[in-house]
Amino acid sequence: AKMLRLDPFPAAGEVGVKTTGQRALDGYAVSNVRFETMPGLFVHANVYEPAASEGPRPLVLRSHGHFRGTDTDPEGRFQGDVQRLAGLLARGGAVVITWDMMGWGESQQVTHRRPETTALQTFNTMRLLDAALEHLDVDPDRVAMTGSSGGGTQTFLATALDPRIHVCAPVVMVSAHFFGGCDCESGLPVHDVPADTWGKRLRTSNVEFAALAAPRPQLLVSVGGDWTRNTPQVEYPYLRDVYRALGAPEAVSNAHFADEQHDYGPSKRRAVVAFLADALGLDRAAMLGPDGLLLEDPLTVLDRSQLTATTASHPLPERALDGDDAVWRAFVELERPAAGAAGAAAPTGR
Repeated sequence: AKMLRLDPFPAAGEVGVKTTGQRALDGYAVSNVRFETMPGLFVHANVYEPAASEGPRPLVLRSHGHFRGTDTDPEGRFQGDVQRLAGLLARGGAVVITWDMMGWGESQQVTHRRPETTALQTFNTMRLLDAALEHLDVDPDRVAMTGSSGGGTQTFLATALDPRIHVCAPVVMVSAHFFGGCDCESGLPVHDVPADTWGKRLRTSNVEFAALAAPRPQLLVSVGGDWTRNTPQVEYPYLRDVYRALGAPEAVSNAHFADEQHDYGPSKRRAVVAFLADALGLDRAAMLGPDGLLLEDPLTVLDRSQLTATTASHPLPERALDGDDAVWRAFVELERPAAGAAGAAAPTGR
């Protein structure tokens, strides 16, 4: 948390929320939303909600990874796999938020591949959770997070730091030997912690970060075609031992697909949907058929233009910060009240 400038947590005021469009689909609705996580910093997002539901509803934060788009399948939060999972979980009764990494999609106030992006993205995740709990009629006791690749990194970092995230499912990312190929995952670097006593550097790994979720329910999704190939023999047994030490060995599990590659494809989504249905009390029959297969056929994958939150009718305000230096300086200069200080307004749960 200290490496990410999140301890003590910055006092940035209430998150600004502006909805710029909404579309009703089969069993759920999707809104285009802009969140102002600190003065002048805007995170573009989509909020998926059940068509008919009585609150408070479960909440799922769905972070995306470094999957580049194509002519037929856009990047980031616009990707078909992101939309399919979000829509399916919404049909199952959850509110789902998908949002841009910094420097991706619409969120272009900074460039992406900078060490500081790790801090900004983790800050944004926690601030979006602030906004959801304040504005979206969600159940604070049923909050989950999932993401793949770089979104998996963001999943276990945010879960490690924010106890309000009760359930997590990092997909194709938790590894004892690989930290991610982008500065947004390891650029500060969060894996090298200076030791005050000996003046040496103590090295940690992503599997130890994932262990900080214990004893909260966690599903590791791994494959044979990337750096998670050893999960059944290395990372999962380690995490199970940590959970066992805390009296909850059954709270962690592993879905491994030995013949699959680095993505958030149907088999991974099926495993996560089943896990979240149990953990959050979702409507399993609305998401999975009797054969256990995903009920994704009624889902609509929208065009990027239908999901954008900043448009000609809804431009960014003039107060929007411009450029890496301006955004980072504003973040560093946010007040960071000491814990327990008079007047300090620490966000609930942190």
